[in-house]
Amino acid sequence: MKKTLLAAALAAAPFAAFAEPEAYVLDASHSQVLFAYDHLGYSTTWGLFAGFDGEISFDQADPANSSVRVSFPVRSMFTGWEARFEHFMSDAFFGADEDDMVTFTSTAIEVTGEGTANITGDLTLNDVTKPVTLAASLNQLGDHPMENKPWAGFDATTTILRSDFNLGEFAPFISDEVDIQISIEAFKAM
Repeated sequence: MKKTLLAAALAAAPFAAFAEPEAYVLDASHSQVLFAYDHLGYSTTWGLFAGFDGEISFDQADPANSSVRVSFPVRSMFTGWEARFEHFMSDAFFGADEDDMVTFTSTAIEVTGEGTANITGDLTLNDVTKPVTLAASLNQLGDHPMENKPWAGFDATTTILRSDFNLGEFAPFISDEVDIQISIEAFKAM
């Protein structure tokens, strides 16, 4: 009987090594999307979105088996100048209502190195959905020193064409390309 139980335990052991993806929730207070574009060749203009909602299904053993979903209101944009914000929210750009959202849902993850990956997904912006690839890196994974629970931090970058999302007003004088930098923290859902 002992031999049968031992054999069953040994047969099951390899399957125990396969970890399932674990759910992480974005820490809204430490997650932001920064965007930049060239303004007539004179300056680089910056803006950001912060305080957004999302979750990551993170598989440490097989990062390609992970996924991410993020959403935030268009009107959560911060430009640093109220007149620019109102211009972006006008019909010339977003024509944004209070419930208009920006969303990103991953469709594939390609591991590119130790702690790096290309995350491809569907970006919905201004009622247009297009595929976008994020060059992502894992900054840190471990127990948060103040929260005493598992925490993860990631950075990612990409460039989009705003005209792809019907936001091409004044292009090419104001650059069509928008550089995006993302930094997020997420905590393990308990």
